[in-house]
Amino acid sequence: MIQALLVADPLAGTLALLALMWIAAKVGGEIAVRMKMPAVAGELIAGLAWAAAVKAWPGSVPDIGSNASMDLLGNLGVIVLMFAVGLESTVPQMLKVGLASLRVAVLGVALPMGLGLLGAALFLPKGTPLAVDLFIGACLCATSIGISSQVLKEVGQLDSAEGRVIVGAAVMDDVLGLLVLVAVSGIAAAATAGTGLPLGALAKTLTLALLFLGLALTLGRFATPHLFKLADRFRSEQLLLPLALGFAFFLAWLGNRAGLATIVGAYAAGLILEPAHIESLERRERHSLEDLVHPLVMVLAPLFFVLVGAKVDPAALLKPSTLLFGVVLAALGVVGKWVAGLGAGKGFRWTAVGWGMVPRGEVGFIFVGVGDALMIHGKPLLSPEVSAAIVTALLLTTLLGPVGLGWDLRRTATPNPSLSRG
Repeated sequence: MIQALLVADPLAGTLALLALMWIAAKVGGEIAVRMKMPAVAGELIAGLAWAAAVKAWPGSVPDIGSNASMDLLGNLGVIVLMFAVGLESTVPQMLKVGLASLRVAVLGVALPMGLGLLGAALFLPKGTPLAVDLFIGACLCATSIGISSQVLKEVGQLDSAEGRVIVGAAVMDDVLGLLVLVAVSGIAAAATAGTGLPLGALAKTLTLALLFLGLALTLGRFATPHLFKLADRFRSEQLLLPLALGFAFFLAWLGNRAGLATIVGAYAAGLILEPAHIESLERRERHSLEDLVHPLVMVLAPLFFVLVGAKVDPAALLKPSTLLFGVVLAALGVVGKWVAGLGAGKGFRWTAVGWGMVPRGEVGFIFVGVGDALMIHGKPLLSPEVSAAIVTALLLTTLLGPVGLGWDLRRTATPNPSLSRG
């Protein structure tokens, strides 16, 4: 009777898939950590293995890559993740990191973007839509704050001059990269409509994006303390997390209405919510907001990364031409970010700063997830081969970045935190 109920319940299949995805994500993450790799790399590889199993045993292994329920939960996970990434920094911190971080961030977007376009021109056939070339460059612009920060913590240099520049540049890099993503999405939409390169529409989209971010980071910072002060009058318990998530989801919706990806609004919400705004609620609940959000990230974000891997065509990934394209993109991506370290200027170990900008990690894979959802002329923006090549490049940079940064920091002298930040 129980079995009959389980079969009849449409939710049962979703629960089974969730259980399998979490197990796959944790097993993949554990293997990656034991091999001195970021856990996100293992989660992605778990998704790739799942996709291979679907191809090997069609009909026997469920295809999570095309499952609407899993896609919804994965997108929810990436929104929560970007909210958590935003919580790691505040607007005042971004303003205090100095010109060195700004220079590194600008170079860290411009150089990989240009090199990505070069790689696309070398490997993609003539007639490929410009939006595809630009999207490849956009994916190489991303930088993972979490991965580089973890390496800096492990070697005790998070508070060094180079550490502060890396973290500050990575934060700015994410904002610039998201704006690039907005531009590429606009170009893809225009290409589908057959309107050519929409300079006017593109300028309007970017203006709306900047206006949204500007208003969110100014008016939002002004209004947020009053909203949470009002919430502190509520007598019910466990207010902080639901209200914070409601705030993040509302800004994600507003950002989408402004023509942005939902992850931009969620990221802005994290930046706006400064500790001083929610200090009273945190004291009352005896937990910081970051502590409350962290379990949600640990539960939901792995679903997104497994799905990114599961959407890659394993047959395309194993093609020699695709692998070569991915390796070339990875090499170009490493060079672009490493050279960007020169932007730190005198008094900094620019090689360490450059290596710190190399890992793409979760941010790059988020970009791929967005690209898989974009359509051009009724077809996915990214072909299976292009998507597989980008994933290969991001995976390689995610692995090479921490290795290079750790090696560079360990071989150099003891950091001097008193160095100027430019």
